[in-house]
Amino acid sequence: MRTNNAEVKSVIISVYFIIVICIILWVTLFSTFSIFFENSNWTFVIVSVFLVAIFWFTHKVSKYFEYDSDGLKVVLINRGLLLSDVFNYREHKLEIKKKYLKGYKFTNYRVYKNLKIYTTDRYGHQKKESFNVSLVNRKKRKYIKQSLSKIIKENRKLKSTIND
Repeated sequence: MRTNNAEVKSVIISVYFIIVICIILWVTLFSTFSIFFENSNWTFVIVSVFLVAIFWFTHKVSKYFEYDSDGLKVVLINRGLLLSDVFNYREHKLEIKKKYLKGYKFTNYRVYKNLKIYTTDRYGHQKKESFNVSLVNRKKRKYIKQSLSKIIKENRKLKSTIND
């Protein structure tokens, strides 16, 4: 099964654009109105921190996610949406054989959703990888959950037949 959240890229770029316009507008309005008000530094600091926090939160949450379980391997990719075609500075990729997949867990923090993948390597060491799935819609998360459950069920079935 293959899925991704490429359809949200244009929405996130629009949100970035609106935030940048708000920051430019805020700086312009502050420089204009600072002539009339004597003590407006606190207002500038508070609103500036608020706009930077919104920009940082958008940057943190907005990630491209791709899932591919066709073939012998499971491939999960997280990549930034802004400037990701030019710079891969936020890319996180996991490519693992299906037999090494041991578990998964979806965590929902209201606006931030996380997928944790539990794997083992060929030496038996366990690893945990986290992926941001905040912008993946509920239906696609359900399909990913079904696909991962199916792979884990097959791994358990294969392990029980080998032990018998």
